[in-house]
Amino acid sequence: MTERLYYEDSFLTHFLGTVQAVEQDGRYVYLDRTAFYPASGGQPHDTGMLNSVPVVEVIDEQDRVAHVLAQPLGVTVGSSVAGVVNWARRRDHMQQHSGQHLLSGVLADLYKVQTLSFHLGEELSTIEIDKPGLLAAQVAAAEQRVNELIWEGRGVTVHYEEASVAGGLRKASEREGTLRIVSISGLDRSACGGTHVTCTSQIGMMTIRGFDKVRGNLRIEFLCGHRALRRARTDYEKLTAAARLFSSPLDDVPELIGALQGKAKDAEKAARKLAGELAWFEGRRKYQETAPNAAGLRFVEETHGELDETVRARAQALTSGEKAVYLGVSEERLAVLYAASADSGIQAGQVLKAALTEVGGRGGGAATLAQGSVPDKAALDKVRERLRN
Repeated sequence: MTERLYYEDSFLTHFLGTVQAVEQDGRYVYLDRTAFYPASGGQPHDTGMLNSVPVVEVIDEQDRVAHVLAQPLGVTVGSSVAGVVNWARRRDHMQQHSGQHLLSGVLADLYKVQTLSFHLGEELSTIEIDKPGLLAAQVAAAEQRVNELIWEGRGVTVHYEEASVAGGLRKASEREGTLRIVSISGLDRSACGGTHVTCTSQIGMMTIRGFDKVRGNLRIEFLCGHRALRRARTDYEKLTAAARLFSSPLDDVPELIGALQGKAKDAEKAARKLAGELAWFEGRRKYQETAPNAAGLRFVEETHGELDETVRARAQALTSGEKAVYLGVSEERLAVLYAASADSGIQAGQVLKAALTEVGGRGGGAATLAQGSVPDKAALDKVRERLRN
């Protein structure tokens, strides 16, 4: 059985341990005691060194903890080894995890919601709460309250109670026997095996980065401590860069972007209108340039990358003339557009649907304009050949 030193002291980073077992070609080392935290409860594992070899993963195997090494340590059972926990990573995890307890406690206090899960990621941490939504103002109020409690420097303590008598927990524990209780003074009591700060001020700060619905619940993204500071610095640098592009103060950037978006939408609308007018003009010109065939029809076939609005406008312009048929084909999209003038004697929708059905395609439309798709190039060629005749 491995004695878990991090249970009593999350700030412990240097320790000595005795090797109890060596497995997996020497890369899995088991000690009688360890300060390395294994992945559990939404919190990732620690990293660090055993003697001079990097610890790349720490695995909880119930009664014992496996230290997975980058290479064999070269020790035997009974040997003494020195462990050093990566303090920067440990401190980061402590800030995020204690911040999560604080956030969950505040949400429960303010809005009577329960935290369903917690995930500490490489970039962001998240919780999922049993509520489909919160107003932006409610989220901001929770963030403000969390930071007030951080600045108050409330104590964070660890003690042990029997599950049968442990009361006042934010979330009931399904475990039996002795529970490790992490408490934030005057706010929260939770059963937890993770590493934590001893005072809320050690969390530093918290910022909520976003929230969205998931599985009928609400997922909230947040950052604490050094992560929050780094993100704030990055945000400032990016906003400053945007302000330089606009030659404006930082605070004016959102309004300037909004104004540019409005202009871009107007320009896009104007461009679509001009493209449609040009397509109509080209369709009419194509009609004039095309001589009637033996059946007296002006038949035009064209290949396009996309059968978009401009192609439809082109087809409708051409078939606005007397006795005209237009066939547009997209080999990239395996799609067909078929149009016929009202006096052509051709029901475009019916003809195209019949041709598509024969080859396993789908589509149809009105008497003068129809569109559809086919499963492969061979089917496209068959449809194209039928519509030519």
